Amino acid sequence: MDREYWHMASYTPTEARLWALSELSGCCGCVLPTFSADLSALNEAAIRHDIEMEREMGMSAVLAVSECGTTMEEYRSFLEIVTGAAGDMVVVVQAAQPTWDLMQQTIDWGFELGAELVLPSYPMTYHPTSLDELYEDNRRMIDRSSLGVLLFAIDQWNFSRLHPAAFPVELIDRLVADCPMLVGIKNEIGLPYVGGMDDVFARFADQIVVTDPMESNAPIWVKHYGMKYMGTSNYEAFGPRIPQMLRLLGSSDTWDQGMEIYWRNMPVRKANSATVSPIVGSTGMVPRAIWKYQGWLLGFNGGPVRSPLARINAGQMGMIRKAAIDAGLDVTDDADDKFWIGRNPN
Repeated sequence: MDREYWHMASYTPTEARLWALSELSGCCGCVLPTFSADLSALNEAAIRHDIEMEREMGMSAVLAVSECGTTMEEYRSFLEIVTGAAGDMVVVVQAAQPTWDLMQQTIDWGFELGAELVLPSYPMTYHPTSLDELYEDNRRMIDRSSLGVLLFAIDQWNFSRLHPAAFPVELIDRLVADCPMLVGIKNEIGLPYVGGMDDVFARFADQIVVTDPMESNAPIWVKHYGMKYMGTSNYEAFGPRIPQMLRLLGSSDTWDQGMEIYWRNMPVRKANSATVSPIVGSTGMVPRAIWKYQGWLLGFNGGPVRSPLARINAGQMGMIRKAAIDAGLDVTDDADDKFWIGRNPN
């Protein structure tokens, strides 16, 4: 879709949800910025390599990750590279900056550069004391957004002190009713259990895009709610399989083939649970270095990344590599030492 036409005609506040429900399908991967060897600047060739790999792996959308140590100006440059190279893939801005105003600045840049959606986080110092306050702040953020918002409903933000669900359905219902630019929800409510997630699908999937990014749950939501869009997550760890699996599960004629892929993914899934999940659970940080290594094993760039990031160690690398091999993926023979250099060194 022509980006200028999209902004002019297809993304008015009253039409944003219809666009999202109609156009969002497939999987949204994650593009992480790569830096030069001395970490002083972005490595554009490496970033473009990864965007092309996302396309080759069958992703329909990409999240331009902002949690890898970029400055505000560098993140704008990163967005320029991503939107310029994405072609027909949907570009999602990650608004994870330290203040609401800087988040808004990032969203404005994304709109200006041709991104389609935003996945906002919450400032580290944000500490609402009531669900009403959480509602008001979310409404203010969504109403200011020039991009359609994917609400990131998870307890990573420490909101379960207000309600066990962190984002109770009553709160979501108010936001859906009052905020036309709320076009979707990244539904990770009540993890590791799915009862609350099912409630969200049942209540809202006919109004906005509801997606569970965890590929392990895909058969549930595809079968019962027709989920056709998944993201964002480290699907790069599975090569082309997650887009393939989602597509095959979408038809009863190919369901069995989709489940064959589902079971072939099990070693990688278990390695994720052993390495990624404990870090997220104990720190609230996504271990982007692990994600980057998972992608590097299958052809992505790898290479230098900035702090603050959880380190990846040799034991984790060994477990992740073995899992990818056991799953039958096309794993590089390159030694792990080359991961730190990357495929497009600069």
